[in-house]
Amino acid sequence: MTRPITAGVDGTPESHAALDWAARESVRRNLTLRVLHAWQLVPDQAFGAASRETHDAWVREGVDEAARTVAERHPELDVTVDVIEGSTTHTLAEAAAESELLVLGSRGHGVLVGFLLGSVGQHVIAESTRPVVLVRAEDRASDEAGGREVVVGQHGDPEESAPVLRFAFEAAAARGASVRAVRAWSLPPLFAYSPGSLKLLDEAGGMEPYEKNALAAALEPWIERFPDVPVTQHVEMGSAGEVLLSVASRAQLLVVGRRARRSAVGARIGSVAHGVLHHARCPVAVVPHE
Repeated sequence: MTRPITAGVDGTPESHAALDWAARESVRRNLTLRVLHAWQLVPDQAFGAASRETHDAWVREGVDEAARTVAERHPELDVTVDVIEGSTTHTLAEAAAESELLVLGSRGHGVLVGFLLGSVGQHVIAESTRPVVLVRAEDRASDEAGGREVVVGQHGDPEESAPVLRFAFEAAAARGASVRAVRAWSLPPLFAYSPGSLKLLDEAGGMEPYEKNALAAALEPWIERFPDVPVTQHVEMGSAGEVLLSVASRAQLLVVGRRARRSAVGARIGSVAHGVLHHARCPVAVVPHE
């Protein structure tokens, strides 16, 4: 079964930018675009049938207009519209599970708006089993031109980072873009060294060569699978979030991973994803992995 790309819309400039991005991505991947809005009457509103019907009609009119606009820009695109009365968080989480990816608007710089207000967006991102892309209001189609890279953060072993790298290479291939794969590293605390780890580091010639070898090993199957995608391998000492942001200033897309495993306090976004979501200027894709 082919999954659609779902764009959550809520009338904000950020969500309109997300819808435009999702439409372009749907065209590139030849997938259906699903335009989704979820709404609930707040407690102090009247709960009569007329009030609910009036609100539903008003919402549908705005969502239909947004869908018509994007369909006019992309006449080859198959567009569907869903307006659902219910919990925004629950509706978006279900939509993400049924989609190739979910696209939402983000204000960035410490404030998430619309569907991402408060705990809603963080919950959706943390719970989603599919990639979620965050797009800022300033995003434009022209930002995808001019040879801008797809930047991806690689962490852990090849198996762990495979879903993240797959998403980045597929996105780059669809755009005719290059990939910059980034692996950040730092010196471990003294007590973290073990005879086994010291042996591996010695065989690699030190920390930096070891990290470069680890990145190359993780990239090898994807370079073979996507031979037409140019790849730059970037290894740098420092905080992963800071290194990614420093090299993504002119990226057209930044791809990061999020551990899908739940902790004792529930699902979490992770510090790296959290940091780049708030500060990256370009769209950010958060890809769950084991």
